[in-house]
Amino acid sequence: MSTPLIVLDVVGMTPKLLRHMPNLTALGAGGWQANLGTVLPAVTCSAQSTFLTGLTPAGHGIVGNGWYFRDVGEVHLWRQHNRLVGGEKVWETARAAVPGYTAANICWWYAMGASTEVTVTPRPIYHADGRKSPDCYVRPPALHDRLTAELGPFPLFQYWGPTASLASSRWIVSAARRVLAESRPDLMLVYLPHLDYDLQRFGPDSPQAVTAARAVDAELGPLLDQARGHGATVVALSEYGITEARRPVDINRVLRAEGLLEVYVQDGMEYLDPWVSRAFAVADHQVAHVYVADESDLPRVRDLVAGLTGVDEVLDRAGQARYGLDHERAGELVAVAEPDAWFTYYYWLDDENAPDFARGVEIHRKPGYDPAELFFDPADRLAKAKAGLNLVRKKAGLRYAMNVVPLDPRWVRGTHGRLPDSAGDGPVLLCSDERAAPAGELVAATEVRDILLQLQGIGANV
Repeated sequence: MSTPLIVLDVVGMTPKLLRHMPNLTALGAGGWQANLGTVLPAVTCSAQSTFLTGLTPAGHGIVGNGWYFRDVGEVHLWRQHNRLVGGEKVWETARAAVPGYTAANICWWYAMGASTEVTVTPRPIYHADGRKSPDCYVRPPALHDRLTAELGPFPLFQYWGPTASLASSRWIVSAARRVLAESRPDLMLVYLPHLDYDLQRFGPDSPQAVTAARAVDAELGPLLDQARGHGATVVALSEYGITEARRPVDINRVLRAEGLLEVYVQDGMEYLDPWVSRAFAVADHQVAHVYVADESDLPRVRDLVAGLTGVDEVLDRAGQARYGLDHERAGELVAVAEPDAWFTYYYWLDDENAPDFARGVEIHRKPGYDPAELFFDPADRLAKAKAGLNLVRKKAGLRYAMNVVPLDPRWVRGTHGRLPDSAGDGPVLLCSDERAAPAGELVAATEVRDILLQLQGIGANV
């Protein structure tokens, strides 16, 4: 029988923040701690997929939190089906070696359709009239009703957006504790997003960042105690560290001004038209996939992007191969921002022509990542009042639009995506068990899968 293993993904945890996280610090002190090398792009979906498969994005195909789906001509971020991830997952390898091996996924990404025995992942109810209600996708189905009866609905609006808070991580920890007690899986993956919020809102060196680190560490205390009681090994790791953000880079606006990006217009609103654009970018934090329709345009687009203030590097296919990013889903070019810069998805030239979803929390409709969704528009004194009124409309069963997100990117104070420039600002891995301790101070992201197997006494190559 393998040793039970719990893997905590504490987003944004760095050696610097660990000074304020006594529970997690003690975890490493009782076993071992190492700096964790991440992947390019250092974003959630890419990093998690590498941890679970041992492959780089070139191998598993998750080149970001989203990309341009060439076969349908659309940009999609935050898809949820596990079939998008290539490669054998760690629990599949373990199950082949240990009959009866079971796994639980509590909010790691690409959970839907995965071969885990237990799955809990955010999934709103999309009502026929256009309303969206908080909920989650759960397997086995009976577990859904038990969790929501005990914990309430999944706190979707505290998971992301202007009201994102500790409440979502608290719900996830509580769900994990119940799954551990009821199902006793051999492997349990638990995702804790809380550090993402105030580190991006206020910066990684802000007082709010320290408060957030202390809060999520305290929330984890009961789960860590429970894990010890079950004799489980605990691994805590992070996908990336968040660094100061000072300079937004409007890459798509430049491509549009040069006549390379095209839009179409409906009801006075402009929408990206990737089908006919000669070049456009899918912005994803500090990395942007630049899709170029005609190979003859590559030199021009490369020079144009490389000349932007805030761009550190532009990778063609050969350059992408150096980072393990040369997959067919990647852009023909990949732009990497300088340490304090990040890419906006904005493509309109006048805010009056922005689509209505730009001012809302619409992670599936925006053709790029938008950290401004973490804010009520500071320039709109009525933004919070409008949000409150919309909640009343929601409770009354009426349709509503939460138009409270700023179109000014300068409020964002933290970012990530490029490889870290210092270990103190990078991700970290902690383990409660001395086994599988690395020989050096750095563990590569591609090594995490094999470490997890070793901690359970399972050979990586079975």
